[in-house]
Amino acid sequence: MPRWLPRAMVLALGLYASFQLASWAFHQLIGLLINILIAFFLALAMEPAVGRMAARGMRRGLATFLVFLSVLVVGVGFVVLLGSMLAGQIIDMVEDFPKYLDSVIRWINGVFHTELSRVDVQDSLLRSDWLRKYVQNSASGVLDVSATVLGGLFQLLMIFLFSFYFAADGPRLRRALCSVLPPAKQAEVLRAWEIAVDKTGGYIYSRGLMALISGAAHFVLLEILGVPYAPALAVWVGLVSQFIPTIGTYLAGALPMLIAFTEDPWYALWVLGFVVVYQQFENYVLQPKLTAKTVHIHPAVAFGSVVAGTALLGAVGALIAIPAVATLQAFFGAYVRRYDVTDDPRVHGHHRPRARRALARMRGALRHGRTARDTGASGPGGSSQEA
Repeated sequence: MPRWLPRAMVLALGLYASFQLASWAFHQLIGLLINILIAFFLALAMEPAVGRMAARGMRRGLATFLVFLSVLVVGVGFVVLLGSMLAGQIIDMVEDFPKYLDSVIRWINGVFHTELSRVDVQDSLLRSDWLRKYVQNSASGVLDVSATVLGGLFQLLMIFLFSFYFAADGPRLRRALCSVLPPAKQAEVLRAWEIAVDKTGGYIYSRGLMALISGAAHFVLLEILGVPYAPALAVWVGLVSQFIPTIGTYLAGALPMLIAFTEDPWYALWVLGFVVVYQQFENYVLQPKLTAKTVHIHPAVAFGSVVAGTALLGAVGALIAIPAVATLQAFFGAYVRRYDVTDDPRVHGHHRPRARRALARMRGALRHGRTARDTGASGPGGSSQEA
């Protein structure tokens, strides 16, 4: 046996064990890493406001606390307002449920010539096995729902803590990162950090602008239909549809449809149709233009980055894909050597004039030769035909 073979085998086994350990640790910590990534982009979004307050003499920790406190107060107030509104509407729906049931039963009796009554429907529903199984499953799933809610609150608290530390200790974090790099690399890291702050702020600005436009459009519709709580519902649609990716549109449209249904079922259909039409307008007209102007990336690149982010990290990837791609594009664009484009008509989508003239001369020559052959064929003695 060669002397190097045992060492090679031990080295191979050690590398394999290290790879398995690293893979196991990565899968165990994937949730923590995603939360840290969300916290980092949240800190980048708040960096401009914190930086302005710190530039005016305020301590950076206090400035970060005030920014987070304002965001928390606005968020909690909005949730409490919507919660009270939704609770009132649910109570009204429960009280008016017998009226809805009577109208449905009258419609069924008139169309299908049946003799149903509300008492029969209630008795059959209360005695059904489906209701009993549903109540048992709901009772057993209360603990699962509670654990899910507590887990979500813990993750939200973790994200806020990390984002607070990233925003409050941003200069210290940059100094610690630059201290282990040579001066040339330090300039690149600081430039990448600045670009990330700029692009993330632009993305938040574009999302806020689209939320404002969406809320205004839905407010006009709800006011025309006479749906109650139109301002709160418009704010709900604007914020949820823009800042919750993938399913935000459906969550945003469900609540106005529910409130509109309590007024008139046809109003719910109107709201549904408007939500679908406006979503198409936003996806294909509004969002590409605003994203291209604020984040400075092509609409096709923005759409592809959202699809790729969703495939990699789900809803989190869809939320941070556009600022991440914009940051990478702006950073690497500084290292791509560019040249002046020649003044060629083909660059602007036109054909070359010389090529046009050459093609015209070729067509003229072919047309002249065809005319000469026709003239020779009709000449005396048919010499051209004999030739």
